[in-house]
Amino acid sequence: MNIQLSVGMANNPRTRAIFDGRVKADGIDLICTPLHASELFWRQLHFGDFDVSEMSMSSLMMAVASGDKRWVGIPVFTTRKMFHTGMLARNDRGINKPEDLKGKKIGVPEYQQTAALWSRGILQQEWGIKAQDIGEWWMERNPEHSHGGKMGFKAPPGVKLQYIPTTTNMGEMLLEGKIDGALHYLAGTNNLVDRSTIDLDNHPDFHTIFPDPHAEGVRYYNKTGIYPINHGMVIKREIADKHPWAVLNILKAFDQANEIAEKERREANAYHVESGLVPPDVAKKLRMPLVKHGIKANRKVLETAAQFSFEQGLTPRLMKLEELFAPSVMEQ
Repeated sequence: MNIQLSVGMANNPRTRAIFDGRVKADGIDLICTPLHASELFWRQLHFGDFDVSEMSMSSLMMAVASGDKRWVGIPVFTTRKMFHTGMLARNDRGINKPEDLKGKKIGVPEYQQTAALWSRGILQQEWGIKAQDIGEWWMERNPEHSHGGKMGFKAPPGVKLQYIPTTTNMGEMLLEGKIDGALHYLAGTNNLVDRSTIDLDNHPDFHTIFPDPHAEGVRYYNKTGIYPINHGMVIKREIADKHPWAVLNILKAFDQANEIAEKERREANAYHVESGLVPPDVAKKLRMPLVKHGIKANRKVLETAAQFSFEQGLTPRLMKLEELFAPSVMEQ
């Protein structure tokens, strides 16, 4: 059986073995297409271009909640990150801690995207800052080129949302001082959806709200045990219904690719440990698996994302994992 597959980050070491052919799914010929995730999700949600693809977890929850049953989830989690640690602010706006975001104009590529979902959820969870406390949200993707546009996304009650004009972009507005900071910033991604190109991560007029983003990420993980999931995988429901065996075969293939990535990472780390560069306590942590697929290993993270989505008004009810993922993977 031929299946069209697209994973947003083809250079992701955890999916690389799928793309270069070292790992194959039993009984399936995967025709791989590398795309930036922003463009991929827009194409999937609007046109359903691929049989199997990477998918925004926030978009999957919203789609299912709105009655869009085209997709069923596979618990392969291709990207994870502590997104809240990378929030940017202009140096001249007095934003030096999370509480300073109140009343400010804050940019975001897309309000409903998973990176923003996690950042807002953690801001409320850790510092009591709600989305409604932000003075204005400025969203770069217009409805025609947004993920939420397909699902009729509207700003939740009490949230002041403006769209950045198509004649400019978030990076330019930040540089010109028309907005004060960014909850999440994407630049130079070369896709059909995102427009910003200016590198602000290394710009002298901007700083991360957390002076030491790494330390904040470690703090949050040690406190909660949560390593946020950003993207998962989906398969067209009509294929899963007709060929239910394909779901577990795809999951097994991605597990194998992940194992290869872990093995290569440990070997690279071991080289530096043996050279005396890496201290023993750090070396012990580096031997731990960083990413595991499956529901069992990630239930708490997934349920937290669902809770954040409901609390932020993106989904009208608390989504259950059984609604999102194929029945055959629930015990995996």
